[in-house]
Parts: sequence; C-alpha cells; structure tokens
Amino acid sequence: MFKNLDKERITTGAALVAIIMIVAWIDSFLLTWLFLGVAFLFSFYEAMKLFSVEDNSLYFYALALWLVAAIYPNPDDLIFVVLIVYISLMIYQGKPDFKKIQPFAYPSSSFLFLLALYTGFGMEALIWLVLVVALTDTGAYFTGKAIGKRQFCEVSPKKTWEGVIGGVAVATIVGTFYGTEFVSAFLAFVISLIVAFTSIFGDLFESYLKRNAGVKDSGNVLPGHGGVLDRVDGYMFAGIMMVVLLRGLA
Repeated sequence: MFKNLDKERITTGAALVAIIMIVAWIDSFLLTWLFLGVAFLFSFYEAMKLFSVEDNSLYFYALALWLVAAIYPNPDDLIFVVLIVYISLMIYQGKPDFKKIQPFAYPSSSFLFLLALYTGFGMEALIWLVLVVALTDTGAYFTGKAIGKRQFCEVSPKKTWEGVIGGVAVATIVGTFYGTEFVSAFLAFVISLIVAFTSIFGDLFESYLKRNAGVKDSGNVLPGHGGVLDRVDGYMFAGIMMVVLLRGLA
C-alpha cells in the first residue's frame, strides 16, 4: 500500500509536520500568529477563487483584519465587526454584493477562532485540536479503506460510514486522554467527540465548494497536497466548535 504513495506528497507532508512541530515547541505568540496568518492569507485567496469573487480590495481588508487580530484580546469577535462594517459600507455606497462577504465568513472566521483558541487556552489546546482533527482524518481513511462499504455523503463519494465512525472513534479516544490535562475525563470525551465529528463536516464543506467550482483542489501551493484549504478544511469548523465548547463547558 505504501509503495503507491506519492513521494512529493510525503515530502511536503513531512515538511508541514516539521514546521508545525517547531511552531508548537517554540510556543511564541508572534510566531504562531505569523504561521496562522500565512495559512489564512493563502486560504483567503483560494476561497476567493472557489467563490468566484473578483475584487482585489478584499485582500487589503483580509490583511488589515489579521493585523488587528494581533493586538485585539478576542480575535474571533472581529469577524462580526468586519461583516457589519463591510455590509454597512456596501449599503451606503448603494452597491450591495453580498457574495463578497463569503470569504470573510469562510475561512476568515475560522482562522480568527484558531487564533482565539491559542490566545485563550494556550498551545496545548491548539495541539489538542490538531490531534483530534488529524486522527479523525487519518482514522477515517484507513478504516474506510479496510472495511468501508456504505457511502457517508454524496458530496464526498469516497467517504464511508465505517470510515467516519472509525476516525471519530480513534480521535475521541486519543483526544480524551490528552484532554484530561485541562478538563475532566467526561468533558474531554464530550469535547473530543464533538470536535472530531465536526471536522468531518468541515472537510465535506470544502469538498462541496470544490465540486461546485469544478476543481479538484483549492490551489497548488502545496506540492502533492493541493491548496492550503485542502489541508486545513477539517480545522475550519472544528476550531470554532472547540473554542465554543471550552468557553462554555470548561
């Protein structure tokens, strides 16, 4: 099975893992903000293409948003401010084009929540999220390959119920053990389970966007992997859910 794996994909994947490990080990706000910011801007660009939005001025707003997020205590709140200000501006100018707010709803809001997860709960919580989402994806892939028979969703035909259940189960078990460092075992289980299942739909949503746009990948910046959104899709929904659950339950 491993003989067929693309060398380019493995090399890129190994490089990404190494970078993430270095960022996690250093645990610096500036470095983490910069790392997430680079991923955000690439994802924003790819989302613009998927949504067929052509307005280069939006990149200025996206950059300004991330710069403000570096000094604002609750980064996730900023998405509401941006939406209100931008919608108000469009209405005032008499040129409402609500299609242009789509890249701010996705993926901008998700990256602000990822930054909020780090600023509010620390690198350990961000690592918890990465473990749960990565294991959900990996577990679903291998379980689906081994015993997958029933299709999970038409949007992503290769996903099976068996794979989804297997991936969520693996991620929940490991996530529960890791999460007990911060919350009770019961809460760690609940949070890991919900976040794992949510990540599946983050993946499905990006698959829907690509299918709707008629493309295989969101971009080509990552050799063998496609675009940045192709690598972070599961985190886009899961990160928001983890912040909400930690704030409400922990």
